[in-house]
Amino acid sequence: MIDKIVPSIEAAVAGIHDGATVLVGGFGAAGQPAALIDALIAQGATDLVIVHNNAGNGDIGLAALLKARRVRKIICSFPRQADSHVFDALYRSGDLELELVPQGNLAERMRAAGAGIGAFFTPTGFGTQLAEGKETRVIDGRDYVLEHPIRADFALIQALHADRWGNLVYRKSARNFGPVMATAAACTIVQVDAVVPLGALDPEAIVTPGIFVHRVVAVPPAA
Repeated sequence: MIDKIVPSIEAAVAGIHDGATVLVGGFGAAGQPAALIDALIAQGATDLVIVHNNAGNGDIGLAALLKARRVRKIICSFPRQADSHVFDALYRSGDLELELVPQGNLAERMRAAGAGIGAFFTPTGFGTQLAEGKETRVIDGRDYVLEHPIRADFALIQALHADRWGNLVYRKSARNFGPVMATAAACTIVQVDAVVPLGALDPEAIVTPGIFVHRVVAVPPAA
């Protein structure tokens, strides 16, 4: 019997090892798997490479993981904002490595990993510092730069509901990077508001099929 539900948040993040590359879903607070991040902090894995849209907000969620000095490198699109003081301090002190990736390229690099694409040419970033050291090519008179997939050991994402097979539906904009991250990781771990019985999810509404999901943990939203 296929059952991807795990009994606890601790069980969900078990086995995330030192040095792992971890995709973390979310756009700001929308879709960020806060409970999984907190569990990862408690679990103790360190020297991590984190892939996320930004570099954390305030002192919670991803920022708390950075503050705990568990991250060696972050790959993101928007590292600096009004409340990115944790990232700012670590980066300025040389304690955190940054790889800056335009948002469209970030999404496409993960999609390429899930689709089995070896690399792709994009015009985004050509002629800037982001293209230094990368192969370039003129295609139909336009300049392109070669980008490679981002593959990960783990993905931590949030969804609205799942069944025991791991099929997922999302809530509105909380969907953001979750579906593409689920395809790009060797082990996808999902925090959901609730687990529903098989057959309760409309097949037409399932965004991430269970084949891409390995562990599901129910974390009911705070009242």
